Amino acid sequence: MTDVTSSTRQAAGWLDTHWQSWVEGTLRAVLIVVLALVLRAVVRKLIDQFIHRMAARAEQNDHETSSRLGGLLVNNERRAQRSAAIGSVLRSVASFSILGTAALMVLAGIGVDLAPLLASAGVAGVALGFGARNLVTDFLSGVFMIMEDQYGVGDEIDTGVAAGTVLEVGLRVTKLRGAGGEIWYIRNGEVKRIANMSQGWSTATVDLQVGYREDLELVRELVTDAIEAMAKETPWDELLWAPGEVLGVESVSAETVVLRVEARTMPGRSATVGRELRLRLKQAFDRAGVKLKEDTSAAVPKPTLAEAQAPSSLADPTSARSLASRPIPPPSPEEQAAFGKLP
Repeated sequence: MTDVTSSTRQAAGWLDTHWQSWVEGTLRAVLIVVLALVLRAVVRKLIDQFIHRMAARAEQNDHETSSRLGGLLVNNERRAQRSAAIGSVLRSVASFSILGTAALMVLAGIGVDLAPLLASAGVAGVALGFGARNLVTDFLSGVFMIMEDQYGVGDEIDTGVAAGTVLEVGLRVTKLRGAGGEIWYIRNGEVKRIANMSQGWSTATVDLQVGYREDLELVRELVTDAIEAMAKETPWDELLWAPGEVLGVESVSAETVVLRVEARTMPGRSATVGRELRLRLKQAFDRAGVKLKEDTSAAVPKPTLAEAQAPSSLADPTSARSLASRPIPPPSPEEQAAFGKLP
């Protein structure tokens, strides 16, 4: 009984001595967690405002560009996806940093030694980095691609390993639809170079073949008039961004001359503009009577000197055939007697 009473007194004394530190530690931990959650909410709110302001600025720039280009539509899906991806990355980084720091502070407040924990976390991080280096590479490449706006939804790109239209841009994988309808899933870390055919402008190149003797100045005027008329019609007024021009003679042969024509177009629409331009130029050439190839008659070989001096019966194949078709008369009796005396 005495031992039980002594143990109870010792426990009560230990609790009386340490309860204050426990309460202080608990209150400190709760305060740290509350402050971390409040700070996380504030930072996420600021990030949302930043993303919204960035999207509004981009929309205003696109609207100004659309006004200058005659009402050109912009890709809202691309802008929305890029803003969402950037916001997601920033919010994830902010949450991890704030909550991770708060957790370490709480552990330090309750008396946990952080040195072994940090050393173990460092070793685990190194091992994870070596094991998942491809995943980390893909993620970082995706972040920089989105931040730098290298391409977006609807762009025509060539990544070296595949080419097509961008369907989705993720932090790890980019999804493309190829020319045959197939869908390509490309890891962002594998992309070493990107050719974006939807940024800036494109060039429609048309090679015109005309006859060797045609008037090239007339052809130049026909080309200029056709492009000017095309630029005044819908929807070509939005697709043609600059007046087309005849660059000059590309090649010359005995029958034809090839002229090269170029026109600056909306990105990714050069093939469409080129087809329409060829159709209009063909119609303009037909109306003006411009030939696409020089007519050459077959050359008649001249007779040789021997053929010119030969009798007409031998030179004329018809006479030769008539002579060959005549029957040969039988020999006379005198000719038969003469042939009989020959040895």
